[in-house]
Amino acid sequence: MKVAYIFSSQGHTVSYKLGKMILPQLEEHAHGPEVVGMFFFEDNNYVLVKNDPLGERLAVVAQEQNILLMGCDQCCYEREIDGKLVDGAVIGCFPNLYEELAGNMPDHIITL
Repeated sequence: MKVAYIFSSQGHTVSYKLGKMILPQLEEHAHGPEVVGMFFFEDNNYVLVKNDPLGERLAVVAQEQNILLMGCDQCCYEREIDGKLVDGAVIGCFPNLYEELAGNMPDHIITL
């Protein structure tokens, strides 16, 4: 099974759910389903900024496991973090997300 995550909730979603649950499982190859993509909204995009410890770990796992990391274009531009993302992360909108995932389509999309 393949999944993609959309991080839209504010608060501790990324730092806790991704940082304490999902990412450690991915690092240990114990997550279960294959993760093919992650899309970030609003302040969740800050995790994708270079030198963020969580974002740097995520970038390594994404590279190793072929996981798409995409930040919402408007959210990144509003926060002036475009051009400052971890290696491999891209900026886009839903049409870009669909296009990028088309060759590795998830079975489920999970919004957190």
